Amino acid sequence: MLRTTGAVSVASALGAMVGSCARPEQAAAETSATAVELPDLLAPTERESGKMPAPLPWEKRVGVAVVGLGRLSLEQILPAFAQSKLCKPVALVSGDTAKARNVAARYGVSAKSLYDYKTYDRLSDNAAVDVVYVVLPNGMHAEYTVRAAHAGKHVLCEKPMANSVDECQQMINACKSANKQLMIAYRMQYEPYNREIIRLARAGEIGKLKAFSATNGQNQGDPKQWRLKRALAGGGALPDVGIYCLNAARYVSGEEPTEVQAMQYSTPNDPRFTEVEEQVNFTLRFPSGFLASSVTSYGVHDSKRFRVLGESGWVELDPAFPYAGQTMRIGRKRPGSKIEDVDQPRLEVKNQFALELDHMATCVQKNQRPHTPGEEGMQDMRVIAAIYEAARTGNTIKLPTINGLDAFRGPTPS
Repeated sequence: MLRTTGAVSVASALGAMVGSCARPEQAAAETSATAVELPDLLAPTERESGKMPAPLPWEKRVGVAVVGLGRLSLEQILPAFAQSKLCKPVALVSGDTAKARNVAARYGVSAKSLYDYKTYDRLSDNAAVDVVYVVLPNGMHAEYTVRAAHAGKHVLCEKPMANSVDECQQMINACKSANKQLMIAYRMQYEPYNREIIRLARAGEIGKLKAFSATNGQNQGDPKQWRLKRALAGGGALPDVGIYCLNAARYVSGEEPTEVQAMQYSTPNDPRFTEVEEQVNFTLRFPSGFLASSVTSYGVHDSKRFRVLGESGWVELDPAFPYAGQTMRIGRKRPGSKIEDVDQPRLEVKNQFALELDHMATCVQKNQRPHTPGEEGMQDMRVIAAIYEAARTGNTIKLPTINGLDAFRGPTPS
């Protein structure tokens, strides 16, 4: 099969493979940002794919410096650049020089664009860097966001935004003074299933929203890890994984809570919880009467789910909050019958980190306020502070009434 014509075919295929492995700069020179149109292959009864990808040429993409090379960066964020249409990694910041060089070689980042935490401010001299993505322990977010703004760079910062409302305000002020965008990396607000639930809830497809229940927990391990140190983490389960439940109640309803009740618990003598809490249960009341109840824990087997209850139906995600694998179910009465339908819609899978990176790039290129700006992150920190106070005092804590929907969010992502 490899003789004569077959050999030519194999050689041609190998040549195509070699061409596809060319340097990104070479490939970009031959790439158009215009979508390629292809004819439909399937019958109208089948689900077709959407438009063909139309990534920007490499040299036109937004350059991102990734700050912090821990598990999230190495396992999720850096690999996501392969699926991003608008961004590219151009610089790395790490306290481990050998690790930074190793990672840089894998992602095509120049050795000249590697920094440690002492040389971090030299990012100001690197014209290839448009955005700094802060992927550090929570207690370091404020410092490195402010320094990035002073270096003249836009900032994408992991959640929780910071350890306090005051730190959040410092970050917002620094980016505003520098005339730079600040976006908080609420990946779930860009994930397709969560976006569909937002649409469904806002469109009234399950009736008036009445209640929300959520659980986000995991059994935490090594007591020496930074997430269990108050100075670095700001708290335990609540700011780390409970923030997903809180933020989901806010973005699904679009409302802001006016009252908070809470209880917390830590297993006595457990070395993991000498500085931070193990578990928090909290309830939020919203202006419309919508009630949200959540459980977040560092001492339970992995559970990540939420359900929204409406007058005429319910919708749930289980799992809801992981990096992939969301499953949605919708329960409603079938019109004109006594049958209860439970549907399980299947949406096109998208990389959550690539989606949030591309939204950030769009905001930079169009000078547009992000959908999840600093104000969105600061509101979560206000509510988290109220939850801690409610748990400490046993009192219902009241928050200012904020009218309207999506008060702290920017334009809806496309």
